[in-house]
Amino acid sequence: MDHEPFRSADDDAGGWGVTTAPPTTTSADSQDHDAEAGSARDGMGGGALPRRRAFGAERAFRALTLAAGTTVLVIIVAIAIFLIAKAIPALRANTANFFTETDWFPNEGRFGIAALAFGTVLTSVLALAMAVPVSLGVALYLSHYAPRRIATALGFLIDLLAAVPSVVFGLWGREVLIEPVTDFSAWLHRTFGWLPLFANEGPYGRSVLLGSLVLAIMVLPIITSLSREVFAQTPRAYEEAALALGATRWEMIRMAVLPYGRPGVVAAVMLGLGRALGETIALAMTLGATVTISFDLIGSGGNTIAANIANGFGEASELGRGALIASGLVLFGITLVVNMTARAIIYRRREFREVAA
Repeated sequence: MDHEPFRSADDDAGGWGVTTAPPTTTSADSQDHDAEAGSARDGMGGGALPRRRAFGAERAFRALTLAAGTTVLVIIVAIAIFLIAKAIPALRANTANFFTETDWFPNEGRFGIAALAFGTVLTSVLALAMAVPVSLGVALYLSHYAPRRIATALGFLIDLLAAVPSVVFGLWGREVLIEPVTDFSAWLHRTFGWLPLFANEGPYGRSVLLGSLVLAIMVLPIITSLSREVFAQTPRAYEEAALALGATRWEMIRMAVLPYGRPGVVAAVMLGLGRALGETIALAMTLGATVTISFDLIGSGGNTIAANIANGFGEASELGRGALIASGLVLFGITLVVNMTARAIIYRRREFREVAA
């Protein structure tokens, strides 16, 4: 079909000029052209994205993980509600201040958590004081000094130590460690008896020192394993840069490894503290079960919230069981705060969070 010429309206482009008008297409031709273009786009991979299925594996997994996380929160809330509901009647019947009273006579309606909370914190702090230096030394040896075979075998044994039941540690401490600790306590009194910590003249044996020693052995694998993983995640560039500057291996650890892993080590110690605060059977077997506030470490005595619950729950009256549950509520709150603090420390520094992820 011939096309009529038309003149250009652009005067600056050479005046009036004759050009050919674009071809006129019908609607049928336009539809055929669009169909051909769509086929070409599909062949080149530029077609429309497939519609999402209403229910697939991705959504199923997401729903499953959401349900698992929600279940954990529901369990924690349920435990808290149970403890509060059971503790309220005993707290109402208590004639003493629950948080400041040191005596523990729940069957008589007079009890306080001060001495038990003090013993719990004291034994846990002493356990950490003994366990943390050893744990960090072992972790550094496994991650930066030991050959691969030795590090693998020793790491496996340390992880296996965490699987030993607490009752086994308690029996071992009461039957095997008690005599060496008794002799060591007598030596401490003869040598450092001028200090209030070692002023007790006896009898020795089931004491805060024995319980703390057993507790230190129990938390050692937890702190060691976590610290080893943190030290192993130190960027290789940091270590090589320190060595390239002429630093010795210890200087490299002190300047590159320890600063980088400090948040993780603190978190590991906090998690070990949470484990120590909640220990029950081992301390029930190794402490003297006396409810007093004292810094005496070597004399027979000492008690904690968890050990007191284990020793007294079977013989307690209804009011006494409510008092023990109230003390358990305090321990629940303490351990919850400790673990939340540990998680906050882990996520405090951006680079450690990225490596841990």
